[in-house]
Amino acid sequence: MHRARKRFGQHFLHDGAVVSRILEAIDPRMGDFMVEIGPGLGAITLPLLERLSELHAIEIDRDAIRHLRERTAWHPGFHVHEADILEFDLSRLRPPGSSGETASGTGRGALRVVGNLPYNISTPLLFRLIEQRERIKDMHFMLQKEVVDRMAASAGSEHYGRLSVMLAPWVAVEPLFDIGPGAFRPPPRVRSTFVRLKPSAPLDLRHPGQFSAVVAAAFAQRRKTLRNALRALLSPAEIVAAGVDPSARAETIPPAGFAALSAQLAQKSPAPPSAEGRASPK
Repeated sequence: MHRARKRFGQHFLHDGAVVSRILEAIDPRMGDFMVEIGPGLGAITLPLLERLSELHAIEIDRDAIRHLRERTAWHPGFHVHEADILEFDLSRLRPPGSSGETASGTGRGALRVVGNLPYNISTPLLFRLIEQRERIKDMHFMLQKEVVDRMAASAGSEHYGRLSVMLAPWVAVEPLFDIGPGAFRPPPRVRSTFVRLKPSAPLDLRHPGQFSAVVAAAFAQRRKTLRNALRALLSPAEIVAAGVDPSARAETIPPAGFAALSAQLAQKSPAPPSAEGRASPK
């Protein structure tokens, strides 16, 4: 039996009832263009293959890949890529039945991404995928419950923070159900949540670099008011001009407020302080 490797953050799903709920939530269809991140020993891979004509999987563990290939030899449409997902370019993948340059247009917005993500790389991986969001239709992930709580939190709630705000312009977050440690081998020390993400553009965010800078500064010291936290970026008058109260704290400001603040900052510094999606909020 393949042993989970700590350096890869591996916790292999083995609970059949949980797998069934995951498949029901994903609802894979035969013609779907789908990629699985970190398939491990194939707990989700095998039932996916029963419903798909083609499936791409990205796995870094060579021993797990060997195991997967043995268990999936019966399916001609299974493609496993040995790679680090943080460095993998999804544009390399082509929808079923397509090839060459013409497939690039065909695949825009068509890719469905699923995975039991290693918790130690989940946040940077989310932002890596957001950079490639134009190719993605939806994403279904197993993540640490605490992380999903922060991803889905709204302004003023106890879990609302930098991660909540940084995801808001790019994806809609829908927690689906929680999963206990006993569903995995070895069991993690935390509860997990299965979550659905859909690329979305609810904000008219024209200045992503400034948005990242404002959010980072605002949440750097949560107890500070925006007047003090943003002192190096915006004056109290400029904060007011954005329609935001300078005496408010970051955790009370919705994402639209931060978008307005980023527009004010852009008037002062046209060059973005940081690139979109490169931040890894804690």
